[in-house]
This record gives sequence, structure tokens and C-alpha cells, in this order.
Amino acid sequence: MKSIVCEQPKQFKMIETKRPVPNTEEALIRVRRIGICGTDIHAYGGNQPFFSYPRILGHELSGYIESIPENALGLEVGDQVSIIPYMECGECIACKNKKTNCCTNMKVLGVHIEGGMSEWITVPYNHLVKTEGLTLDQSAMIEPLSIGAHAVRRAAIQEGEFALVIGAGPIGLGVMAFAKEQGAKVIAMDVNDERLAFASKWANADYTVNALNHPLEKLAELTNGDMPTVVFDATGNAKSMMNAFEFPAHGGRLIYVGLVKSDISFNDPDFHSKELTLMGSRNATREDFDYVVNTVKNGVVDLDLYITHRTHLDDMIQQFEGWLTPEAKVIKAIVEI
Repeated sequence: MKSIVCEQPKQFKMIETKRPVPNTEEALIRVRRIGICGTDIHAYGGNQPFFSYPRILGHELSGYIESIPENALGLEVGDQVSIIPYMECGECIACKNKKTNCCTNMKVLGVHIEGGMSEWITVPYNHLVKTEGLTLDQSAMIEPLSIGAHAVRRAAIQEGEFALVIGAGPIGLGVMAFAKEQGAKVIAMDVNDERLAFASKWANADYTVNALNHPLEKLAELTNGDMPTVVFDATGNAKSMMNAFEFPAHGGRLIYVGLVKSDISFNDPDFHSKELTLMGSRNATREDFDYVVNTVKNGVVDLDLYITHRTHLDDMIQQFEGWLTPEAKVIKAIVEI
């Protein structure tokens, strides 16, 4: 089968590999769509934490089941599925507490182990989510949207509170959409006015703030001086993540959705005076995947607008570099097989 491997930073190669053979707990999946995400971009650029080369990337995946053991999930050959790409150990303290998304021995497809940028992949069948009624494109987008849904669930948003989302990329947009769904008054922040306009249109953000144009004053104005009670940073940018401590209200919450290969520092007196709650949000759980599948089915998010670029597996290597330029105006790129 064809696979694309990232051999080292800024070097992809198309290779021929053997079609995988599933074990007794696995299904064989014919991959049909692969979403390109920030993790793939950072891995290609050489700045992705927890990563080693060479690696077959790809963890935003959809396809069809080609073989599967008898199972209690009602999954059958021919079913269209999305893949939960986080392979947990099932035995650590996090797994025992049903927090499989932050397993102490986590292996993520396309990061720690080989991913799905191939024609076929084998995965444990309990990591499959049936997506009947969705398109293949929609099914591949369940994973990145689930990351946003998980962060919103972590935040325990109360209806009517101000939620600031920093970063209007694919993950941040999902956070905005689901925070809005939970009843928040959503403020989108970015340095790119075009992305902010897209956030207003796609995620129905109530307000937009350009981070380069006096954001503290603007946020104070929007919140009657109180500042947002919940702040999400989905930038994966160390400077933004450190600056984000300035924005929550006293007694508020700051949730890091993005990941950066760097240390983060903050002013402790300010942190204590506000009695802030600082949270990390990692990956997602089946609960989040099921929630997102239902919201997509119900038309809460429009993935036709979310996916802005696409190509075929055979052409991906030639297209990838172009997607990285600001001029390309990529929101989400997808690879077809």
C-alpha cells in the first residue's frame, strides 16, 4: 500500500509498505480521508513535542471497516467510521479514573506511533466511532472538533458568561462553536482580521478582538470592566499563552488547549490575587466524539466552510508547503484517498 512518511523535518517521502494485518482486537480500516492539523505541521517543521522521526503522520481519519471481530459495539464490515487516535494503556491512574485522554503511557497515531497517512490502517475496534449519516469529510473532522469540545467540557461553562478564545485556527474555532452551544458569550481573539471575520461567520462569535490592537482595553469594554470569566488559549504560541494570564476575570479559569515545545512562566502575585484556575486540556474522550457526531448531525457546525483546501494522497507532498503560507488562507486542509 502507499504511505507518506515524514523522514525528518521538512522532508516527506511516498513509500510502499505492506498492508497491515489486524490482531484479534483490531479492525482493518480502508482510509478515505485524512485531515491535516497543527500537530502534522509542527512535526513537519521540527517543533512538535513528544515526537521522533521517521513517522507516518495522520490522526484525523475516516474510512470504512474492511474486517472486524465480533464486538459489543455493533460495528460491522462496511461501516463508515471515525477513529479515536489516542491509544491508552488502560491500566494507569488516569485510565482507571476514566481520563484515557491523558494516559501516562499515551500513544497517539501519527505522533508516537505510525499514523493513518496510508491506504489502510489497523486500530483497536473500541477506538472506532460509527458515523452513519455523515460524509467522509465530516467524519474525518470529528477528531479536531472533539478536542475543542473536550476543552469546553473541562471549562464547565455557565450560560451567559463571557468566554474568550485566543486563536482562530481549526481548534480554536471548534472551541468557539461549542462554547457558544453551551450558552457563552464568545469573544474571538487573533492577530488576523480575516480569521476573526471567519470566526464571526462560522462559529457565531459574538465579538472579535485583534490581539495587536489594545486587547485589554477592548476586553474590559466588552465585559463592563469585569474581563472574561473563562479564557481558552488555542494558539500553541508561548508568548500568547503567557500573555493570556492578563485576560481572565478575578476568580476565572484559563484553559490551555494548544501545546507548545517550551516553558511557560507567569506572574505569581497576579495569579494568586485573581485566584485563577489554570487547566490543561489534552486530546478527547469517546464522550466528546459522540457529542460532536451529534452536533454535526444536527447542523450546529458547517464543515463545508471549515474545510478550505483538499488534495489527493498522490499530490499531498507537492501541496503541503503551499498550505503553510499565510497567502494560502488555509483553515483546514484534507487529503483524499
